[in-house]
Amino acid sequence: MKTYIFQLLLIAGLITVSTGCKKSKLELVDQSAYAYDTYFTNTGALNQATVASYATLLHPGLWAREYYFIFDLLGNEAKRASFLQGAEQELGDYSFGTNNANLSFLWGALYRMIFRTNLVIDRAAAWNPTAAADRAKINQYVAEVKFLRAYAYFHLVTLWGDVPLYVDYQTTLNNNYLPRSSAADVWKQIEKDLTEAQATAELPVTYPITDLGRATKGAVTALLGKVYLYQKKWAPAQTELQKLMAAPYTYKLAPVYDSLFSIANQNTPENIFQIMNQQWTDWGVGSPYYMFGNGAEQVGKQTHSGRAMEYGWNDWKNVYISNSSVHAFTYAHPVNGLPYTDPRAKSTFYGTAASGGDTAYCQQCATGPKPYPFDANDPQGDYRWKKYEYYNLVEKYGDPKSPINGQVIRLADVMLMLAEAYIQQGNTGNEPLALIDSVRSRAGAVLYTALGDKNNAMKLLMRERQLELCGEQCRYFDLIRWGIAKQTINAEKLAEPGTGTQPFQDKHVLLPVPDNEKNYNPNVAAQIRNGWN
Repeated sequence: MKTYIFQLLLIAGLITVSTGCKKSKLELVDQSAYAYDTYFTNTGALNQATVASYATLLHPGLWAREYYFIFDLLGNEAKRASFLQGAEQELGDYSFGTNNANLSFLWGALYRMIFRTNLVIDRAAAWNPTAAADRAKINQYVAEVKFLRAYAYFHLVTLWGDVPLYVDYQTTLNNNYLPRSSAADVWKQIEKDLTEAQATAELPVTYPITDLGRATKGAVTALLGKVYLYQKKWAPAQTELQKLMAAPYTYKLAPVYDSLFSIANQNTPENIFQIMNQQWTDWGVGSPYYMFGNGAEQVGKQTHSGRAMEYGWNDWKNVYISNSSVHAFTYAHPVNGLPYTDPRAKSTFYGTAASGGDTAYCQQCATGPKPYPFDANDPQGDYRWKKYEYYNLVEKYGDPKSPINGQVIRLADVMLMLAEAYIQQGNTGNEPLALIDSVRSRAGAVLYTALGDKNNAMKLLMRERQLELCGEQCRYFDLIRWGIAKQTINAEKLAEPGTGTQPFQDKHVLLPVPDNEKNYNPNVAAQIRNGWN
């Protein structure tokens, strides 16, 4: 053995002498590794890179776990139970700062998505195939990642305002220290990405079942309409959102409201863009605990959510539904003015019969229905989430592996945004009334006969969005864009049992730029005002 080692060392020495110790001769290329310049030169490789861009949706900070906690807690639709500590607790009581882990994860995941989408766009342009079939696929993939890049920047500009604007892969490689661009410039880039994606002929209106979850032309159009709405560009928002109501699109409201949040919700006709939590082809379920710090690449393939178990009252019970959300489902009957409980309450939370919440579970269990054990002595209220739960099928879950897809954009959301675009332009007549009543009719809620003036119509529209989309991470964004977050959150928190505070400050209209970014990027750090944003 010693002789063999000596011979190897001698040979190595001779090689060193004969090459004059040239570093280039010693740097051997791993032929099995991906090569940036040569690997992404076929549709299969570009498809892999595109799918990798979607994968960031299930990374920490996004829909793996933190996304629903961040926006349900910030929007005061959920309130923490005693089990919820640390970064989530800070979100619930607005005590978070620049070191909040969940917000740092969110920022990082969004920029990781941007980095991956920029790589796809860069390599597609460098390859530039001439074959028609290859060109068609490349055009489709580029349109998809432009949707994802727009989705990422939509969150960044809405939540943080001015942010660094990376729109090409080489910038990331050569200069990691871009300063913040103005919010106006970020919005322009979002519009550019979405209009270019929408104009791509190869982007499908629908996909075969094996490709469900990919961005369609309808998803691009819906996000573009939403982007215009958030900028108060009411007429363009109306134009885009109206497109989804006619051919070539075939979206329609799901006949049963509850089906939108069931284990079979991937095929409802209302879906426009979802987070896929199902098992598809070779993408199998891996570690159910991947959500606690690693994406799919690190701990095995999976497409499932931990929300059901995290929120589940018979499992980890980390949160309640807030009392203010529960009370919102009871309001004056639009015809006779008497107290009226909206039927969507039973689909949204477990509670008492008086509250309108569901009072039973395990309806399809072998043991038969069981009463929800509402604790009247619980000082927090003991109203618990039903939406995105499947306690109708099982009594307990066992692990955080829910197959219920996350709703990102669905038709009811689009219809209410379209109604808002009409109302904001002064039209409170038949068009917005029909849209709002269609959403209410599907749920079995009593219909409005008129919306009244613009001010009253907006109040009805705001409540409709709160009830229809409760627990779908929409309310916080709505409150911020309407400019009523501070007054609304503080009033609700003040009335909440066990809270009694008004924690929302003016600075909370924008989120704090994370310490990780400030420590990494000196140009961003230099632009921070008051240590916050």
